[in-house]
Amino acid sequence: MESRNYLLEINRIIKLISPELVDFDSPREPGRMPTQASSEFITNREQGDWAEELVLHSFNSSNLPICAVKYGKSEKRVTGEKGFDEFFQEYQSELDTIGKRPDILIFDKADYKQEWNYNISGFLSSDLETIVPKAKAGVEIRSSSFLYQKYNISQELEIAKRKSKIFDIKSILLNEYKAEIETKKGWREIIENINEDSLGLISFRAPSWSSSPRLKELSQHISQLKKEINSIQKRSHLSITPKVEDIKVVTKWINKYNVPHFYFQVFFDKVFGISFKTILELISKPENEGVKYFLESDVKNQNKTTIKINPEIGFPVATNIEMPEHISELKELNRGRLLFYVTFRGGVSALDENSILVNLLKQ
Repeated sequence: MESRNYLLEINRIIKLISPELVDFDSPREPGRMPTQASSEFITNREQGDWAEELVLHSFNSSNLPICAVKYGKSEKRVTGEKGFDEFFQEYQSELDTIGKRPDILIFDKADYKQEWNYNISGFLSSDLETIVPKAKAGVEIRSSSFLYQKYNISQELEIAKRKSKIFDIKSILLNEYKAEIETKKGWREIIENINEDSLGLISFRAPSWSSSPRLKELSQHISQLKKEINSIQKRSHLSITPKVEDIKVVTKWINKYNVPHFYFQVFFDKVFGISFKTILELISKPENEGVKYFLESDVKNQNKTTIKINPEIGFPVATNIEMPEHISELKELNRGRLLFYVTFRGGVSALDENSILVNLLKQ
């Protein structure tokens, strides 16, 4: 009954999502074949592979009554190499039949078979049809090239500096331009209402007064004030990063196998998780955009529209990550073209087992 309720809840929520964001009724737009591989692309892929191995090892060396098994298809070949075109077309076909596989499946240890060797990604579809529904959860792995804690500290210092500047400008306006402000209806209230609680929400259009030198100066100060407030209101946190185009194909996979789905974001010092259900709940409410999630074009993801969610909305998965080795390698493509890239090896992390029990295994 619980598994049926999960599926019903997922399909209830997707009906609330604006078709302008995700149109579940329209056919999936096929992915475009990459035209050329780059060193950055391969390095990003290698980092993703490392993040996946880190999570697999963390689960399989923990004291939890579960194990992690590789499930998502991976491909070391890149466009321009023999066999890549066939792999790409097979992958596109699979997206239309079963949806997008999560990278990892979580099983009760009692359901695990030794012959899987913690990797069922290459198993026949007929075998997977009986194996996959037994999973406790599916996990999509995303990676970020940041140290989460250091980034947060730097952002806190930057925000504190900008807030100080905002309140300095506010003081200048109210004390040195009081007479001029009184001649402009509503502006005294706007400026007085700028405080710690309103900074994230306040909005106004900067004026362009120029009928006197004092009013021109006043306009310049207000324009600077608006600029500093706008900087405070932008996304200042690192994020869990599901792609908009993946929402439909992940939902398709859930509807086929009825297995709870999660995203894990792997930083180089921490790992955070969030349930796919929570992601759908966030994007189903327009008032959350720009507050609890942001929509941005992501350079790392071929400029695809990505949902950026504060990891603190999710739950901790792992801490105290030991940094991996990073090693330079090269790949030779057709016509003697060489690509140099970075690969990652090693690194361990400690799972937050209580958080996993509460947030992942009790879905």
